[in-house]
Amino acid sequence: MGKSRRTVPEELLLLALDPTTGTTAQPQTLDLGLAGAQLVELSLAGRIVPEGDRIAVVLPRPTGDPTLDHALELLRRRGSPVRAAHWIGGPRLGLRQTYLAHLERCGMVTAVPGQMCGVLPTTRYQASDDCTNAAIKQRLDTAIRTGVPPDPRTAALAALAHAVGLGKHLYPGNEGRSSRSRLRDLIRYDPLGGMVAHAVMDVQNGLPSQQNRSSQSGGGAPAGADRPGPRAAGRSGSGGRIAAPRVGVR
Repeated sequence: MGKSRRTVPEELLLLALDPTTGTTAQPQTLDLGLAGAQLVELSLAGRIVPEGDRIAVVLPRPTGDPTLDHALELLRRRGSPVRAAHWIGGPRLGLRQTYLAHLERCGMVTAVPGQMCGVLPTTRYQASDDCTNAAIKQRLDTAIRTGVPPDPRTAALAALAHAVGLGKHLYPGNEGRSSRSRLRDLIRYDPLGGMVAHAVMDVQNGLPSQQNRSSQSGGGAPAGADRPGPRAAGRSGSGGRIAAPRVGVR
């Protein structure tokens, strides 16, 4: 895998990076989103495939990206398909710092050391190229504004951004309410990204992964609130699309 294209985990982290404070939004849930984003990227690279709510390795060949290859090797060692929610909720927290260090090595962010209250050492991160971040956000804006089905990579990124609660960071205030709702609705355009996003939300809410989402009707109306709610609906029985989630995040 070459570096001409940014990976979904890299883009998710760049979206979460606040240019003013140099910190990441939703740090408590971002690790889960990054673990899910790794699954999406490995699927796009042809290394894994979904089997219901499970993930199976079909090509263990390294991608050339060390962070993705580590995840791929851990999946391979499982020896059998693993449930997406079990993988995402596994004991691999710290991905946010791993990816911040990765982005720094790649020259995408710059670490700025500082102090909190004049005593505690802190590190803030600034994007090295604001145009890159703007281009990522513009893809989401275009999909939200035009209603044209986005490509799978953008749809998965939108689904994960919603799942970890970046909606209020990207589209704040009452004026951003409709954009947040449309961001959530983009989940339906990528079945794998939708499945992974639902798994992220299940883990956040302490719910077990559902074995057969595809057997549900998904006919309920999507919730419009940004607050946590009942469990998300599954895939619809028509066309393999994913219903908009009923679950929000804090």
